[in-house]
This record gives sequence, C-alpha cells and structure tokens, in this order.
Amino acid sequence: MLEASGVSVRYGNRLALDNVNLTVRGGELVVVCGPNGAGKSTLLAALTGDARLVAGDVQLAGHSLSGQSPADLALGRAVLEQSPNLSVAFTVAELASLGLPQEISPADAAALTQDVLTRLDLHAFRHRPVPELSGGERHRVHLARVLVQLEAGRRLGRGHALFLDEPTASLDIAHQVTVMRQALHFARRGVGVFVVLHDLNLASAFADRIVLLSAGLIAADGSPSDVLTAAQLGQIYGISFTAEPGPMNRPRVIPDYHLRQEVADIAWRNERLSTGR
Repeated sequence: MLEASGVSVRYGNRLALDNVNLTVRGGELVVVCGPNGAGKSTLLAALTGDARLVAGDVQLAGHSLSGQSPADLALGRAVLEQSPNLSVAFTVAELASLGLPQEISPADAAALTQDVLTRLDLHAFRHRPVPELSGGERHRVHLARVLVQLEAGRRLGRGHALFLDEPTASLDIAHQVTVMRQALHFARRGVGVFVVLHDLNLASAFADRIVLLSAGLIAADGSPSDVLTAAQLGQIYGISFTAEPGPMNRPRVIPDYHLRQEVADIAWRNERLSTGR
C-alpha cells in the first residue's frame, strides 16, 4: 500500500501541494485529473520520492520513501515520466531492458522484455533504433521499459507500485486503450497503480477511483460516478459539462463546447464595442 500523509511541496513562494492525504491500495487503479497547474505531476513526483517535501511523509509497503537509495526505490516502484528523454540511440529491446536489475538472469531478462514488448504491440520493432520511431511509438517503448522494471521488481519480491504521468497523451485511441489495459492488468495482479490523465472519459472507463486535484488540493476522491458529476467538473474546470450514464455505470462526460464558444464570442463583441474597433 502507498500512503501519503500531510504532504506539501513548495516551489519558491508557491505551495504546489497543500497538506495532501492519499492512499493507493495494492490492486487498485487510481487516476488523478485536474486542470493544468493543479499539481498532478507534482503529486506523482511526491508519491514516487522524486519531489522534496516541505511537510508530510510518503510510505510504500510500510516503509518511508525518504532516505531510500535510488536502487531500493527502483525495485519498489516504477515510474513513467511525462516527457522521458533519450540521448542514446538504443534499439527498442535495449531501451526496454534498461531498468533490469542485475539479480535477473539473462534468460529471464530476455523473456520478460519480449513479453512486455508483445503486450504493447512493439515486438516487431525490437531491433529498430528508438530515434527512428514516431513520437507515440517512442513513448510506448519508454512505457515498456517501466513495465519491464516493475515485472523484475515483482520477481524479486518488490514492485509494489506503478506510476504513469500522462501515458496516453501522444497515442492514438487504440494504443490509449492498450496502455490503460496494461495499467489495469498490473492493478489486478496486486500492484497499486497511479495514473495522471487529462482524458476524463478514459479515466472513467478504467479507474477504480478518481482523484480531482485543484490548486494543490484534493477536491474530490471517489468512484467515477461519484466524482465525474457535471456540477463538480464545472467548478473545477470553469466550463459547463454534461455527465450521462455510460456502460457499467461509468459516466460519459461531455464538455459544453458551444457554450464556451458563445461566451468567447460575447467577450469578443463586447471588447470591439468598448474600443470602437
């Protein structure tokens, strides 16, 4: 289990997270949503031990993340950053196996890597240099690296948590579903999974719980049907929404694009009238 207690993070004079309490249980897929600047990536960094806390503590499997070595952290949790960097022309298979610990035998490492690449529809690319791939394909290779690392940690009795920061942002719809199915696959095997998403409908389709973040505070935390209401989303995002019943009691969320454009048009007309242009 992952547990954050009274977590605060400050960037200069700005409090990016303010006294956040959050639990992610093993076997649970938790998605955090919210506007730009709400603190989603900062929360993920705090939960992974990659952000300096000014208050509070984060524990994974009963052990505080503070003071753990990078090697211990790598065995305990796997993290896909929002924009992973690559400066070396690895092949797909080489990059995917980059996070494997030395305790994993070469034969197991090869089999594990091949399995993950197949599940992410990357096996046919395994010998290609990563820089030759499209942006979406490269992002999936980095996800493969993270999943291989997590699988290796689980084989060594660790691998308790998986963190994905906007893992579907550069992907087509079919591969968005593939990625979220893999996240759910690990959750159902007992891993605590924490995902940052902007797509509210994708979150609704896959999440066990949705956390709505606003200005560094948790505004809502619960099931998709409890959290994704028109009133709550309108308050957080500042535009009108319609939330209608979807499959398996999971809401389908529709932003009111026409109303937003109408408001923009009115503001534009008022500005022209006031300036006489």
